Amino acid sequence: QVQPVESGGGLVQAGGSLRLSCAASGRTFSTYTMGWFRQAPGKEREFVAGLSWSTDYADSVKGRFAISRDNAKNTVYLQMNSLKPEDTAVYYCAVGGRMGGSPRGPYYYWGQGTQVTVSS
Repeated sequence: QVQPVESGGGLVQAGGSLRLSCAASGRTFSTYTMGWFRQAPGKEREFVAGLSWSTDYADSVKGRFAISRDNAKNTVYLQMNSLKPEDTAVYYCAVGGRMGGSPRGPYYYWGQGTQVTVSS
């Protein structure tokens, strides 16, 4: 069992920033693809950002969000800047396969999610 755990969500005003963190036991983030997804009310879960040997982002967040990893801390981050109300969603950390594949997946293990709410 691999259980990623997200933290860092909250309520922010439009234009503000948040930094989400993801840690997971039983998984070495330095050797596995990691990703962030989100699910807004009434919508399907969507890909936000992925990190393998390269990075990839959804067009809606490109230039505003950045995924990174700290191998020493075995932690993956999602820096979110210039937040918009449409970014409001539950954000999920996901663990994929061994690095070398696509940053978009597939992903196999999911966290419980952390709520990000952006007010106007």
